[in-house]
Amino acid sequence: MKTGGSLRGWTGARWALVALAVLLGACAVHAVAGFEAGPLSWLLEKWGYNVVLVGSGALCLARGALVPAERAAWLTASVGVVGWAVGNVYYTAVLWDMDPIPIPSPSDVLWLVYYPIVYVAVALLLRARVARFHAALWVDGALAALAVGALSAAVVFQSVLETTGGAPLEVATNLAYPLGDLILLGMVTGGVALTGWKPGLTWGALAGSFFLFGVSDGIYLWGNATGTWQAGSVFEAGWPAATLLLAWAAWMRPEAVRPRPLEDRRMLIVPTGFALLGLTLLISDHFHRVNLLAVGLAWASLLAVIGRFGMTFFANLSTLHHTREESLTDALTGLGNRRRLVRDLETALHDGAGSALTLFDLNGFKGYNDIYGHPAGDALLARLGARLGAAVGPDACAYRMGGDEFCVLAPLRGSDTLELLERGVRALSEEGDGFEISAAHGCVLVPEEADDAGTALGIADRRMYADKAGARRSADEQSRDVLLKALEEHHPDLGDHVHDVGQLAEVVGRKLGLAGQSLHQVRQAAELHDIGKVAVPRAILDKPGPLSSEEWAFVARHTLIGERILGAALALRPVARIVRASHEHFDGNGYPDGLRGQEIPFGARIVAVCDAYDAMTSDRPYRSRMSHQAALAELRRCAGGQFDPAVVDAFCRVRADEPASGAVTP
Repeated sequence: MKTGGSLRGWTGARWALVALAVLLGACAVHAVAGFEAGPLSWLLEKWGYNVVLVGSGALCLARGALVPAERAAWLTASVGVVGWAVGNVYYTAVLWDMDPIPIPSPSDVLWLVYYPIVYVAVALLLRARVARFHAALWVDGALAALAVGALSAAVVFQSVLETTGGAPLEVATNLAYPLGDLILLGMVTGGVALTGWKPGLTWGALAGSFFLFGVSDGIYLWGNATGTWQAGSVFEAGWPAATLLLAWAAWMRPEAVRPRPLEDRRMLIVPTGFALLGLTLLISDHFHRVNLLAVGLAWASLLAVIGRFGMTFFANLSTLHHTREESLTDALTGLGNRRRLVRDLETALHDGAGSALTLFDLNGFKGYNDIYGHPAGDALLARLGARLGAAVGPDACAYRMGGDEFCVLAPLRGSDTLELLERGVRALSEEGDGFEISAAHGCVLVPEEADDAGTALGIADRRMYADKAGARRSADEQSRDVLLKALEEHHPDLGDHVHDVGQLAEVVGRKLGLAGQSLHQVRQAAELHDIGKVAVPRAILDKPGPLSSEEWAFVARHTLIGERILGAALALRPVARIVRASHEHFDGNGYPDGLRGQEIPFGARIVAVCDAYDAMTSDRPYRSRMSHQAALAELRRCAGGQFDPAVVDAFCRVRADEPASGAVTP
């Protein structure tokens, strides 16, 4: 059975519980109001409670037998309840009319055995329901049990102790009941604490059941000792009510408990409450003496509270330390973060120890992230960070500044700065299928070149970007140059054409708000949009007349061929998508995919307008060039059909802003 699922036999058990509750109520009403003498009155007075006790034991037994979940706990509890019921039946059948009733009797043996059996059942139930016992909850459970036990010993046990008398065995028997109740209440209270003070209905019912047992025992023992107890009293309903409540708890749906230690103010409120309870008992002892058991339990509860506060104090210290460490550590790589670097750098400057501060910035990481996705990018950063930490330690400290920037702070004394820098560069480099990651760097010596952390970081940052700018050209730029050279060799006129289209696309893209990497990719796509024509024979490209359908189909494939060529270079894959769509039409009548409107990449819409304008204003084998004004008029005419109206408008505004020479200035 799954936790929280249905209970087999629950319907029958529910009706049995209702029937027993009705019978118990009838017996209690009879005890208060009384009925005329007769068979019914005799049955209710003498045997009604026994039926409830035996029925409750049978329900507990059925719960353990029918439902696998928590079977051991409820079978054990059923043994205790059935034993109690048998003891009560024996008392009714054999001891009822005796005067005096012998103490101890066989019934006392069965009643007292109930306690250790139920202790075991409570322990088994805790083990089954609580997934994990936190150390703090153990202490909470102990102090709660001790405080409640001290209160029970001071009130119930004390009353019985003061009123009981007779032979030693009789006194021991009478005291065993409140002592058993005391332990039972303490166990239940401790169990509630072990659930994180979120016991649920089952533990509430158990607590009510055991509390009723304790109250019933106390009233009976006190009344028996003072001679005020009367057979047939309504208080006799306490024991069957307690067993019925226990049976009801047994048939509640089990729920797993995942306790959490107390947090916030509750860490102080709960222990403080039990501490005040124990302290009150000890103060009361100075005015009205209570038994040593209550005093001892009160002292023990105070010691447990002191231990709990000690645990809270050290837990808070550990949390503060952990939080402080987390605030200084990069979560992805485990290296120190920028805050830790600034702290360590300020310490080095304060001590006057010469150190080398080196900043690293990854080349090619953005392209890697764009192609493989952010999870793969994070994995790469974690991998490179681990390498950097291993490469420089223990001579130096490595940090991640954020993004793809790393840093190393190394003491000058006892370390080779250049060799350490080279190890860092190697650690932050990685090559794979279609990608290459390297690191630009900038180094500053402190305190020789900078006497505060901000200045040192600023110098290192400027040197790092100078190194980045002066380093070898990026992979996408190298690939672009190679491809443009191949296109120019295949058809010299195409070289001039794509150069002009690239310049136009950059100016128009900037006019439309593009910047940074997006603008760079649009210019590259404009320069490479005809790269697929290297697969088109020159005879077709230079043909003076109209192309046949076969020749046109050949030419129309050049965008797909261009995408495949560019896709072979990892750094140019974002550009390849734009090139594929560079001949799509805004109205959906273009090729190769028939995209329309916003489906077409924005960069491809820019390239299409610039390409068309340059083609119209250039001489072609099959026609002469058009004038500047005529070409602009044609673009406006085709806006909304072949071209994006917003791009056409921006293009026309760019051309209107240019000098009379018509030169394009990126």
